[in-house]
Amino acid sequence: MHEDRQSRTTGGVWGRIACAWAVAFATLHFYWALGGNWGLSVSAGPLAETRPAWFVAVGLWGVGMLCLVGGALGWLLARPRPHGLAGRVVRALGWSVCAVLLVRGIAVEMLLLTDTAGQEADVSPEQRLWTLVLWNPWFLVGGLVFGLSAREFGRADGPSSGTA
Repeated sequence: MHEDRQSRTTGGVWGRIACAWAVAFATLHFYWALGGNWGLSVSAGPLAETRPAWFVAVGLWGVGMLCLVGGALGWLLARPRPHGLAGRVVRALGWSVCAVLLVRGIAVEMLLLTDTAGQEADVSPEQRLWTLVLWNPWFLVGGLVFGLSAREFGRADGPSSGTA
Protein backbone atom coordinates (compact mmCIF):
# COMPACT_ATOMS: atom_id res chain seq x y z
CA MET A 1 0.00 0.00 0.00
CA HIS A 2 2.81 2.42 0.86
CA GLU A 3 4.54 1.71 -2.46
CA ASP A 4 1.32 2.38 -4.41
CA ARG A 5 0.80 5.72 -2.67
CA GLN A 6 4.39 6.75 -3.39
CA SER A 7 4.15 5.74 -7.07
CA ARG A 8 0.93 7.76 -7.45
CA THR A 9 2.53 10.89 -6.01
CA THR A 10 5.94 10.68 -7.71
CA GLY A 11 5.19 8.66 -10.84
CA GLY A 12 3.88 11.59 -12.88
CA VAL A 13 6.43 14.19 -11.83
CA TRP A 14 8.45 13.91 -15.04
CA GLY A 15 5.29 14.12 -17.13
CA ARG A 16 4.26 17.30 -15.31
CA ILE A 17 7.73 18.76 -15.88
CA ALA A 18 7.53 17.81 -19.58
CA CYS A 19 4.13 19.49 -19.79
CA ALA A 20 5.49 22.67 -18.14
CA TRP A 21 8.55 22.67 -20.44
CA ALA A 22 6.37 22.44 -23.56
CA VAL A 23 3.89 25.08 -22.36
CA ALA A 24 6.78 27.45 -21.54
CA PHE A 25 8.11 27.06 -25.08
CA ALA A 26 4.60 27.55 -26.51
CA THR A 27 4.19 30.75 -24.49
CA LEU A 28 7.51 32.09 -25.76
CA HIS A 29 6.58 31.37 -29.39
CA PHE A 30 3.14 32.99 -28.98
CA TYR A 31 4.80 36.04 -27.40
CA TRP A 32 7.06 36.31 -30.45
CA ALA A 33 4.14 35.72 -32.86
CA LEU A 34 2.25 38.58 -31.23
CA GLY A 35 5.17 40.95 -31.83
CA GLY A 36 7.43 40.41 -28.82
CA ASN A 37 11.15 40.73 -29.44
CA TRP A 38 12.96 39.55 -26.30
CA GLY A 39 15.35 36.76 -27.31
CA LEU A 40 14.04 36.39 -30.85
CA SER A 41 17.02 37.99 -32.59
CA VAL A 42 19.46 35.51 -31.06
CA SER A 43 17.10 32.65 -31.80
CA ALA A 44 16.01 33.48 -35.35
CA GLY A 45 18.68 35.90 -36.56
CA PRO A 46 17.67 38.03 -39.56
CA LEU A 47 14.17 36.54 -39.62
CA ALA A 48 13.51 38.36 -36.34
CA GLU A 49 13.93 41.72 -38.05
CA THR A 50 11.98 41.07 -41.24
CA ARG A 51 9.36 38.67 -39.81
CA PRO A 52 8.12 37.28 -43.12
CA ALA A 53 4.54 35.98 -43.01
CA TRP A 54 5.62 32.34 -43.49
CA PHE A 55 7.99 32.63 -40.50
CA VAL A 56 5.30 34.09 -38.24
CA ALA A 57 2.71 31.53 -39.39
CA VAL A 58 4.88 28.40 -39.35
CA GLY A 59 7.90 29.24 -37.22
CA LEU A 60 6.07 31.06 -34.43
CA TRP A 61 2.35 30.19 -34.41
CA GLY A 62 2.93 26.68 -35.81
CA VAL A 63 5.75 25.81 -33.42
CA GLY A 64 3.75 27.30 -30.54
CA MET A 65 0.80 25.05 -31.39
CA LEU A 66 3.11 22.04 -31.72
CA CYS A 67 4.50 22.85 -28.28
CA LEU A 68 0.94 22.88 -26.90
CA VAL A 69 0.49 19.38 -28.35
CA GLY A 70 3.71 18.45 -26.53
CA GLY A 71 2.22 19.93 -23.36
CA ALA A 72 -0.85 17.75 -23.76
CA LEU A 73 1.43 14.73 -24.24
CA GLY A 74 3.34 15.64 -21.08
CA TRP A 75 0.02 15.87 -19.22
CA LEU A 76 -0.95 12.41 -20.52
CA LEU A 77 2.43 11.03 -19.45
CA ALA A 78 1.81 12.38 -15.94
CA ARG A 79 -1.48 10.48 -15.62
CA PRO A 80 -1.97 6.81 -14.81
CA ARG A 81 -1.16 4.64 -17.78
CA PRO A 82 -4.19 3.35 -19.67
CA HIS A 83 -4.13 -0.33 -20.62
CA GLY A 84 -3.66 -1.57 -24.14
CA LEU A 85 -2.97 0.35 -27.30
CA ALA A 86 -3.65 3.82 -25.86
CA GLY A 87 -0.93 3.39 -23.25
CA ARG A 88 1.55 2.07 -25.79
CA VAL A 89 0.84 4.98 -28.17
CA VAL A 90 1.31 7.62 -25.45
CA ARG A 91 4.56 6.00 -24.34
CA ALA A 92 5.83 5.74 -27.95
CA LEU A 93 4.98 9.40 -28.54
CA GLY A 94 6.88 10.34 -25.38
CA TRP A 95 9.96 8.46 -26.59
CA SER A 96 9.58 10.01 -30.06
CA VAL A 97 9.51 13.55 -28.68
CA CYS A 98 12.53 12.66 -26.55
CA ALA A 99 14.43 11.50 -29.63
CA VAL A 100 13.48 14.49 -31.79
CA LEU A 101 14.48 17.03 -29.13
CA LEU A 102 17.77 15.29 -28.33
CA VAL A 103 18.72 14.84 -31.99
CA ARG A 104 17.83 18.48 -32.75
CA GLY A 105 19.80 19.78 -29.77
CA ILE A 106 22.87 17.63 -30.41
CA ALA A 107 22.87 18.24 -34.18
CA VAL A 108 22.72 22.02 -33.88
CA GLU A 109 25.36 21.99 -31.13
CA MET A 110 27.67 19.94 -33.35
CA LEU A 111 27.06 22.15 -36.38
CA LEU A 112 27.84 25.29 -34.42
CA LEU A 113 30.82 23.86 -32.54
CA THR A 114 32.45 22.36 -35.62
CA ASP A 115 31.45 25.26 -37.92
CA THR A 116 30.44 22.75 -40.59
CA ALA A 117 28.60 25.44 -42.55
CA GLY A 118 31.68 27.66 -42.59
CA GLN A 119 32.06 31.26 -41.52
CA GLU A 120 29.87 32.40 -44.42
CA ALA A 121 26.81 31.10 -42.59
CA ASP A 122 24.36 33.81 -41.58
CA VAL A 123 24.96 33.23 -37.85
CA SER A 124 26.43 36.08 -35.82
CA PRO A 125 28.91 35.37 -33.03
CA GLU A 126 26.26 36.52 -30.50
CA GLN A 127 23.66 34.20 -32.04
CA ARG A 128 26.14 31.31 -32.03
CA LEU A 129 26.99 31.87 -28.35
CA TRP A 130 23.36 32.20 -27.22
CA THR A 131 22.36 29.14 -29.21
CA LEU A 132 25.18 27.08 -27.69
CA VAL A 133 24.65 28.14 -24.08
CA LEU A 134 20.94 28.94 -23.89
CA TRP A 135 18.65 27.63 -26.61
CA ASN A 136 20.12 24.21 -27.36
CA PRO A 137 20.62 23.17 -23.75
CA TRP A 138 16.86 23.71 -23.29
CA PHE A 139 16.17 21.31 -26.17
CA LEU A 140 18.45 18.77 -24.51
CA VAL A 141 16.68 19.27 -21.16
CA GLY A 142 13.30 18.87 -22.87
CA GLY A 143 14.44 15.68 -24.57
CA LEU A 144 15.69 14.22 -21.30
CA VAL A 145 12.50 15.18 -19.46
CA PHE A 146 10.26 13.60 -22.11
CA GLY A 147 12.46 10.50 -22.04
CA LEU A 148 12.24 10.23 -18.27
CA SER A 149 8.48 10.75 -18.38
CA ALA A 150 8.08 8.03 -21.05
CA ARG A 151 10.25 5.71 -18.97
CA GLU A 152 8.23 6.33 -15.81
CA PHE A 153 4.98 6.05 -17.74
CA GLY A 154 6.04 2.62 -18.95
CA ARG A 155 6.77 1.53 -15.38
CA ALA A 156 3.46 2.80 -14.03
CA ASP A 157 1.76 -0.57 -14.39
CA GLY A 158 4.49 -2.49 -12.63
CA PRO A 159 5.31 -6.13 -13.27
CA SER A 160 1.68 -7.21 -13.58
CA SER A 161 1.27 -5.43 -16.94
CA GLY A 162 3.51 -7.84 -18.78
CA THR A 163 5.31 -4.98 -20.53
CA ALA A 164 7.66 -2.36 -19.17
